[in-house]
Amino acid sequence: MKQKIILVGLNHRTAGVEIREAYALAECDPCRLGLVRPEGPVTEAVTLSTCNRVEILAVADASVQPEAILSFWAETCGGSVGVLGPHVYAHQGLDAVRHLFTVASSLDSMVMGEPQILGQIKDAYRASVDHGSSKVILNRLLHKAFSVAKRVRTETAIASSAVSISYAAVELAKKIFGDMSTNRAMLVGAGEMAELAAAHLVNAGIREVLVANRTLSRAKELAGRFKGRAVPFEELTSRLPEVDIVISSTGATEAVIRARDVKPVLRARRNRPMFFIDIAVPRDIDPDVNALDNVYLYDIDDLKEVVEENLAARRDEAVKAGAIVEEEVGAFSRWLESLELQPTIVDLLARGEAVAERELAKTLKRLGPDVSPETEEALRTLVHSVAHKLYHEPIAYLKRRTQEEGRAQNIINTTRHMFNLDDDSVPAEAHAQRKGAVLPLRPARCVHAAATDDES
Repeated sequence: MKQKIILVGLNHRTAGVEIREAYALAECDPCRLGLVRPEGPVTEAVTLSTCNRVEILAVADASVQPEAILSFWAETCGGSVGVLGPHVYAHQGLDAVRHLFTVASSLDSMVMGEPQILGQIKDAYRASVDHGSSKVILNRLLHKAFSVAKRVRTETAIASSAVSISYAAVELAKKIFGDMSTNRAMLVGAGEMAELAAAHLVNAGIREVLVANRTLSRAKELAGRFKGRAVPFEELTSRLPEVDIVISSTGATEAVIRARDVKPVLRARRNRPMFFIDIAVPRDIDPDVNALDNVYLYDIDDLKEVVEENLAARRDEAVKAGAIVEEEVGAFSRWLESLELQPTIVDLLARGEAVAERELAKTLKRLGPDVSPETEEALRTLVHSVAHKLYHEPIAYLKRRTQEEGRAQNIINTTRHMFNLDDDSVPAEAHAQRKGAVLPLRPARCVHAAATDDES
């Protein structure tokens, strides 16, 4: 292929948040900014920009180096290559394809197996289609990345276990209550951890979320986001009988829920089970609560243990996912090689048609002026049909052979030389035989053996 795929990027492992923010490429239009332009060396480009990752995926002439993409990136962000360069990784060819498939499958994410990155790549692709910067190769590559990610999620358990504290808390609640559509939950505190827990609870189908916070306005804001109810902090204990699940994450220096507060709550609930999750440090819930009947209490250390076990399980699944990625990289490589073959097939058929037209012209000249238009058209159809049929087997052979790894370019070069598709000058004496020379004939069985060996 005369063009190549280039990927230049940085992520949460190679760059701090200051660099990621300074060199973000949100809403970047490669065509408007001049990276992709008619007759330019870069023919296609997609930019991906998230809080943890910024990448430029491009298709360019073989002469283009990653440094050219890096320079465009730095200039677009008003920065310098000297500042950006040390934080950047670059991949070319199948290494770029492999990296994209790995990222889309969430094997390169901060939280392995998280689903957000695939949606972000789809958004980036849609933007590139709108901008007109994604064409034949990137269209195929991005759609293949989506299917690879789907295979990884379907054929492995990479995303089946909780690997964040808030998610693990909600997953534990689901194990206790099962269907959560009849349950209510209370969040004590309204910080980031509580917000994440609320999101997971809503996704799990919780009936209602109550939010208790020392600052009532913040409680109202968070509750409103999830169509829940805000609770004044001083009413926390009196509202406990209404809820089945309590997730606490305040910044208090001492316990806000004590065992003596929970005992009357259980009586009011007629001993229906309650689930307490304490993800605060220091702890918000008195450990003695766990000694009460029908009460389940988990603190952040318990949840960290669950998360570590699940991360280990995901790492095992990542090995299976990696094998899927490699298989799909091979499939995409074969498709790229088929692109290399297309010009040769077109040239081969064009050469056959040109020969057919020349020979037809000679034949019509010999037949004289009395040939009818119908006969001339029938002869034209005949010679073109013969030419196409003669090239059918060579073309089928080319398609088979170019699918073999590492052989595509050699087979194509040999074919172009064999049929002189590039119109190389050939000395007149090259085909002349010495007077009286006789070419030796090979035995039929040897010819058959050679054909068999060549097809193997």
